[in-house]
Amino acid sequence: MIKVFLSHQSADSSLALQISQRLKIHHGIDSYLDIIDPSVRRGEDLAKHIQTELGKCTQLLAVVSERTQLSWWVPWEIGVATEKDYPLATYSGGNTSPPEYLKKWPYLRSLTDVDHYAHASKTGVRSFGEKRATLNESTARMASNQDFYSTLRKSLGQ
Repeated sequence: MIKVFLSHQSADSSLALQISQRLKIHHGIDSYLDIIDPSVRRGEDLAKHIQTELGKCTQLLAVVSERTQLSWWVPWEIGVATEKDYPLATYSGGNTSPPEYLKKWPYLRSLTDVDHYAHASKTGVRSFGEKRATLNESTARMASNQDFYSTLRKSLGQ
């Protein structure tokens, strides 16, 4: 099962929704968008809510734009996903370049690239299933994440 946490700044919600819909409609991949319950507004409650939702996901795709620099939550969500060893990628559409620290991971520039992301995600899940048959879970996860990254980078020309 694949479930993508779509990390984004609220000003990029419509783009994140487009990505979510493309993943679901074209690839059968679920995602989480942070449509927050109005009762969860305080920092500690919000942080707990986000951690809970991240725990239900298997990877993170950060939607970044020039507005992302105004967000404290996007870098925090990336940090939490990094600690969980989730496969990570960035969507920075058009001519927007992701910040230098995000170039460590593959970055998408178009909705067609989202299709490559979906394919690489499915490759990573298949790889995990195959590797889990002979390796412990942690080692299998690390190896399948590398398969995800190499598949995605190759298809993106990175």
